[in-house]
Amino acid sequence: MELKWNDQGLIPAIAQDADSGQVLMMAWMNAEALQKTQESGEAVYFSRSRGCLWHKGETSGNTQKVVGIAADCDGDTLLLRVRPTGPACHTGEQSCFHNHLLADGELPQGVQLLTALREVIEDRKANPQEGSYTNYLFDKGVDKICKKVGEEASEVIIAAKNQSKEELCYEVGDLFYHLLVLMVNQGLPTQDVFRELAARHKK
Repeated sequence: MELKWNDQGLIPAIAQDADSGQVLMMAWMNAEALQKTQESGEAVYFSRSRGCLWHKGETSGNTQKVVGIAADCDGDTLLLRVRPTGPACHTGEQSCFHNHLLADGELPQGVQLLTALREVIEDRKANPQEGSYTNYLFDKGVDKICKKVGEEASEVIIAAKNQSKEELCYEVGDLFYHLLVLMVNQGLPTQDVFRELAARHKK
């Protein structure tokens, strides 16, 4: 497909987290930036203010590994599916799109919500807080965590047998939480599970 560059030889490029689906940022590319991105496998953009290429993360370390590039139907916008090593925004936010102009009250997408919860759990492990139940589980170790996962799974079954959607919702939430604690404790990335589910979806 032939791309449509603007008068300055640029095209907007939207970076999206390949695993969570979260839109991370919007930047610009020229033909050289696109070529270097394809060659290096990491996002390279064009800075209009500096008038030169910039390798995302060259100073911050927050690079973006590119796993896919697509053009929209008109060929005038690019979508980069990336796996970031850190926040996309210079403010430290995961996404540049964190200023909500319209509060619609909707919950974050499921994957984003699980990712955010995992980040809290990882922070508790790295920075223990007195009285934290999460830290209590980590202190007790894998046997205690596995026991809790088993208990919560049993309570999910009981809630389902009781035909109570409210109870079931609560118990499934507990099970999700304890599974995330187990995954963090065992060093299993959430993205690996997402990829496993995606592979099963294709079957």
